[in-house]
Amino acid sequence: MPKVAPKKTPMPEQSAEVRKKNFDEVPLGYSEDMAVAEAERCLQCKNKPCVAGCPVEIDIPAFIKKIAERDFEASIRIMKEKNLLPAVCGRVCPQEEQCEKVCVLANKFEPVGIGRLERFIADWEAGHMTAEVPELPLATGKKVAVVGSGPAGLIVAGDLVQMGHSATIFEALHEPGGVLVYGIPEFRLPKEIVFREVDYLKKLGVEVITNFVVGRTRTVDELLEEFDAVFLGTGAGLPWFMFVPGENSMGVYSANEYLTRSNLMKAYKFPEYDTPIAKGKRVATVGGGNVAMDAARTALRLGADESIVIYRRSREEMPARDEEIERAEEEGVKFQFLTNPVAYHADGNGWVTDVECIRMELGAPDASGRRRPVEIPDSNFKTPIDTVVVAIGNSPNPLIAQTTPGLKTTRWGTVEADPETGRTSKKGVFAGGDIVTGAATVILAMGAARLSARSIDEYLKTGTW
Repeated sequence: MPKVAPKKTPMPEQSAEVRKKNFDEVPLGYSEDMAVAEAERCLQCKNKPCVAGCPVEIDIPAFIKKIAERDFEASIRIMKEKNLLPAVCGRVCPQEEQCEKVCVLANKFEPVGIGRLERFIADWEAGHMTAEVPELPLATGKKVAVVGSGPAGLIVAGDLVQMGHSATIFEALHEPGGVLVYGIPEFRLPKEIVFREVDYLKKLGVEVITNFVVGRTRTVDELLEEFDAVFLGTGAGLPWFMFVPGENSMGVYSANEYLTRSNLMKAYKFPEYDTPIAKGKRVATVGGGNVAMDAARTALRLGADESIVIYRRSREEMPARDEEIERAEEEGVKFQFLTNPVAYHADGNGWVTDVECIRMELGAPDASGRRRPVEIPDSNFKTPIDTVVVAIGNSPNPLIAQTTPGLKTTRWGTVEADPETGRTSKKGVFAGGDIVTGAATVILAMGAARLSARSIDEYLKTGTW
């Protein structure tokens, strides 16, 4: 093995004391010299295990090699052959569980900072050149309706127009981006970056129509009268609750509402933006995923004296990214592990005053492979709070399924679709991302979208279902 630095080139970032009081992005990004130093750690393996670990098949060694050579323009071109959203992926994708996890360097040292380099090259492009639009093939005359403008919808639309088809995105909200704009906070993913990526897709020829609720404005069947195929990429935006006593008290919110108000509706800039939001002083967030970390860290930035995460398993079982947990800890978020709410108590006006929890212990592994939490009898205790954010998961909104005859769904409310092609039970209708898998990651949704785009292309060309 060539001599390489054993650890990743450190990423500059705001200090915890400063950043917990603002909504500015936490990591500040690599300089050119930092990026080159990190790129030089890549071993340029012939078998490229990192590529196999990437859901969208980026030629990772190739784009990194160009960074090492300071040919940044060539690097971004290589990146965009496979990934139309590099600035997004470089910030929010769990590289540690995918491409970096299988990096050969990780057998002895820290893996190459693939995500950091992806972010660098996307940001370099934004600062140094106008995004190039590749030459497109002759138009096929085929039209595809894409429902939802989240990661899956954006990738499907971008891939299809580069195959010569027309793609029109229908978005229910007033801004495109889906979970990228309503779910992920500004300090993790600045919205101007999402809009920059969407603008690139518009330059490719993708049409984006907002304030259009498929299932209400028009149904899927009505879209099929005008379009040759429909792709469903509406995500998983229906929040789960625990249905424990007192959960309907005022001051108890779903993470969807809490984060949408802050992120999409800019409530943290009130009164500049006329969107109110709960600014509790003692905020409890229930859950252990990335959404829970986002909510708990948002609470601090909105002025909470205490932000507490309540999670029924131990830290080792938390599904959130390690770096998001670490950043929450650095900022002062407190964690109550092996703890689960059993009731909320309210004052005479109906406002929540405390959460009653029971202590848990870990039993045998469940279907997820994690050890199942088991209640410890008579271990109840109360924690005073004035705001609760429930972040225990989401499922797809049932509107599409309810208004689309012949579209099969699972008992969890997700759409049944072939994982290799995205084909559903309804001719001409494809689906991918969280509407099929349930809440997952941005990059997995993008990977599913890429497979669906290839399948849609084949269907449009052959008519075979």
